[in-house]
Amino acid sequence: MTAAVLYGREDLRIERLPIPKAGAGELVVKVHAALTCGTDLKVYRRGYHARMLKPPIPFGHELAGTVYEVGEGVTAFREGDRVVALNSAPCDVCYFCRKDQQNLCDDLLFNNGAYAEYIRIPARIVEKNTLLVPEELLFEHAALTEPLACVVRGLEESQAQPGDLMVVIGAGPIGLMFMQAAQIAGVRVVAVVKHDAQVDAAKTFGAEWVVQTTKVEDPIAAVRALTPDHRGVDIAIEAVAVPETWQWAVDMVRKGGLVNFFGGPASGTKVELDTNRLHYNDITLKATFHHTPGTVRRAFDMIRNGQFKSRETITGRAPLAELDAVLQSYLKRSRQDGLGDIKTAIIP
Repeated sequence: MTAAVLYGREDLRIERLPIPKAGAGELVVKVHAALTCGTDLKVYRRGYHARMLKPPIPFGHELAGTVYEVGEGVTAFREGDRVVALNSAPCDVCYFCRKDQQNLCDDLLFNNGAYAEYIRIPARIVEKNTLLVPEELLFEHAALTEPLACVVRGLEESQAQPGDLMVVIGAGPIGLMFMQAAQIAGVRVVAVVKHDAQVDAAKTFGAEWVVQTTKVEDPIAAVRALTPDHRGVDIAIEAVAVPETWQWAVDMVRKGGLVNFFGGPASGTKVELDTNRLHYNDITLKATFHHTPGTVRRAFDMIRNGQFKSRETITGRAPLAELDAVLQSYLKRSRQDGLGDIKTAIIP
């Protein structure tokens, strides 16, 4: 088969590898669509991911396809089934799993290799995080389940309630997903974006108000001005992953509000915060990482039921042979004007 293998920083090679075999409890899935992801882009740029992969390794983790081979003992799936297989599964026996924090599982099993013609799905993921895809749902839309599941967990952990006012800082794929998921939940959204094209995208994905950082002197004041008595938003979601926007999020939220640092900065990144304001304004700070089997299913239902704007989220398509060029275009975009596709479906 043809597959993408990451060897290091911006070193991605399209190679010929053996088609994997399904062991006991496993599946081999023929990939029909694999989606680009902000995490993949960070890994591509940095050359590794401390928790999920170390080169050289097959690359990619958002996929949907059909079952090509069924391993011994698998009864829930059969050859030809349309499926979406997630990129991880918890053990459900460790301390964190028993505390309903499966995303922090001590033995969280990750799986990579979506940018390929075929991928092996480990038994635990087959059992806990592989779902049947109905005929009417496009493969590339089903593949959105993984990133949306992370967003759903972030929204739930932020204690969002209908009628709340939320600011989402950042209009990349995850930021836009947050806007859409919040709108579906009845939460009113202020988007903070940088580039002209992101203004329209934010509105498409549910933002009622858009603050463009290049058009205002003080983004913090601009967001607070949209709230009654300039008191600040109920919830602030940071989806950029740089120290400045982490600080903005804290200063945009009201007394008694909550900040979710969803963007994942590079290891060693430091942020300075006003501890006096945090304490005397009773502000909750938290971060949300990854997904759980529960949020996977809730995200899939949003996609399957047509609530989520799947068609608007996938704005590009490319063959596997062009993956490196696609990732390079995303890097160029991030370094320059921020314009371009939201997510690209790679079709092996």
